[in-house]
Amino acid sequence: MSQQNSVLYDVPGPRQRRITLISSLVATVVVLVGAYFLIYRPLADKGQFSMELWGPLVDPSNENFSQVWDRIGLGLKNTLTAAVLAIVASLVVGTLIAVLRIQLKSLTRRRFTGLATPVAYLLRGLSWVLSALTRVCVEVFRGLPVVITIFFVARGFPEFGVTFDTLWYLVIGLTIYNSVVIAEILRSGMEGLPGGQAEAAAAIGLSPAQTTRMILLPQAFRIMLPALISQLVVVLKDTSLGFIISYEETLNIGKQIIGVLGNPIQVYAVIAVLFIAVNYSLSKLAQFVQRRLSQGRRSAPRTGAGGTELGTEAVAGTAT
Repeated sequence: MSQQNSVLYDVPGPRQRRITLISSLVATVVVLVGAYFLIYRPLADKGQFSMELWGPLVDPSNENFSQVWDRIGLGLKNTLTAAVLAIVASLVVGTLIAVLRIQLKSLTRRRFTGLATPVAYLLRGLSWVLSALTRVCVEVFRGLPVVITIFFVARGFPEFGVTFDTLWYLVIGLTIYNSVVIAEILRSGMEGLPGGQAEAAAAIGLSPAQTTRMILLPQAFRIMLPALISQLVVVLKDTSLGFIISYEETLNIGKQIIGVLGNPIQVYAVIAVLFIAVNYSLSKLAQFVQRRLSQGRRSAPRTGAGGTELGTEAVAGTAT
């Protein structure tokens, strides 16, 4: 047991380890027995494990196998297309909104010294109005259910004579909701940094915009990366709401297959496995990116005031 682990709790002794092992085995047996009697037996009694229901999904010799997987493949492709577009758009728009909110908040505190008094009051008042307006927009779009946002987008744009492919209604709806959530994640990350960093940036002559872009925003992305990844997984899962505008994503196509074959448990089980696999891959990718960023920070050389390299020791957490 390493020293790092031992400081968190008392190291269990031989007796405690035996109790833990026996308890784990008993709990596992109880869960398996419960799953057998409560899940497997009722489903088996109703014929839910028959090849008549599973055949179109797992048996290549089944006459419907190729058609079913062609449709599922199309749905998965549409789901990933909508998710990628919505993720990229949400990150870009969310970052811009976060920077805008930070800048407007900074302007509301500014005295605008050197300007005429009416102009200074006008600028401060304008900053307050814009700051309040952006906050209202964030609260409104964050409070609306995503499905309602998608519905309003799909019904609202055609009313003004603006029509798109169904894909873009879904992407715009997802972007509106998730961009404000991502903006709040990044804003809280920037505001959670020690105030001394912004003061030090101002002391060396950086403008508020340069301080946000060069100092605060990169750190906010690193600090809030787990929360950002969680939100991106939500974007992927929310593409299933495209059914409300008849977008042919995976879940919608699954409903079509169920309507023909009448095997909802089997189809939804396969779709659930596909979603878990994609989301797990996204989580592993995020861990890889986070690990690379951490390695980059540890290997970043520290340079003294005279330009002398001080070494490559870990610098994480020392920038204050």
